[in-house]
Amino acid sequence: MIFRRALHREFTQVAGAVFVTLFAVLITVVLIRLLGQAAGGRVPVDAVLALIGFGSLTDLSTVLTLTVFLGVLLALSRGYRDSEMMVWFASGLPLTAWIGPVLRFALPLILLIAGSTLFLGPWASQKSYEYRGKLEARDDTQRVSPGDFRESSGGRRVFFIEFEAGEDGKVRNVFVNEEKKDGGLSVVVASKGSTRVDEEGDRYVILEQGRRYEGKPGTPEYRVMVFDRYQVRIESNQKTVQSLRTRAKPTVELLQQSDNRSLGELSGRINTPLAALFLALLAIPLSFVNPRAGRGVNLLLAILIYLIYNNAILVCQSWVSQGKLPLALGLLLPHLLASALLVWYLYRRLVVAPFWRRRRPVDEPGQEQTQ
Repeated sequence: MIFRRALHREFTQVAGAVFVTLFAVLITVVLIRLLGQAAGGRVPVDAVLALIGFGSLTDLSTVLTLTVFLGVLLALSRGYRDSEMMVWFASGLPLTAWIGPVLRFALPLILLIAGSTLFLGPWASQKSYEYRGKLEARDDTQRVSPGDFRESSGGRRVFFIEFEAGEDGKVRNVFVNEEKKDGGLSVVVASKGSTRVDEEGDRYVILEQGRRYEGKPGTPEYRVMVFDRYQVRIESNQKTVQSLRTRAKPTVELLQQSDNRSLGELSGRINTPLAALFLALLAIPLSFVNPRAGRGVNLLLAILIYLIYNNAILVCQSWVSQGKLPLALGLLLPHLLASALLVWYLYRRLVVAPFWRRRRPVDEPGQEQTQ
């Protein structure tokens, strides 16, 4: 019991370190992607933090799966390197005796992965999709920020303000460039600007103390108009939030549908916690470290097996979505391959390796080997 408690404590410590590292990498990747979209004007700067939270919750199941796999693998590999596994084997316990402690450590995390991939991940993806829809449905004046050129939703206008609204609620130094349907351009510059909503709900931009230039590029035809007050109606964005993507649909809704795309998404969600279970068991034989072969060989092999396993799940999910594979085979096929690999590795460590150790000739004391 003391040894098992020590093992559980070591599994927890290693898994905690792995989770913090992987989650930091996930947050960094999501942050870089969203900052690139914000720099291009596709995502408002004030929405980056909320989208980071939704994105991290969506991919949390992947991080937890790797945490379980690498936590068991690294903890047992350290036991091989420090010769603690030799003590375990010398006491008469086989390698399969590790299955119980590993399952006791991994099962709570696997349940957490199942909750994340079945409920939390779709909820976060749904909220992120709805939030992006609300951002896209905002009118043009709500998209403008001081010091940035911002294109309107229709692509025909470009807005720029130099200073944000002061105590009077008016922005300063406004620039509006509008492309006409006949190919002409209209440029409006004003020292002040504000917005107004009439009784019918239409929004207007009111510009004060400015000029308007109209003309066609490449021709000398143009007009200049000086105004004290100029009013421009803002086209309301009538975009509504479209139907949710399959990835964002709740699991209960997927169970009620029978189309191929829903079944494919359902197979991917069910396969994720099952993959975490088989990866935790695969980490037991994969943790063997041969000091002569180097310490990182088993880790590279484990990462390769994870990538192949994950790609097999994605391929089966794609085939189920395309109707090339029934749901039952999509759920069984990748895990049957993982089971066969697990049995082969256990057989190799329990039967083949001890057999060759018994067959290896032992030199008598004082006898030199001929090179």
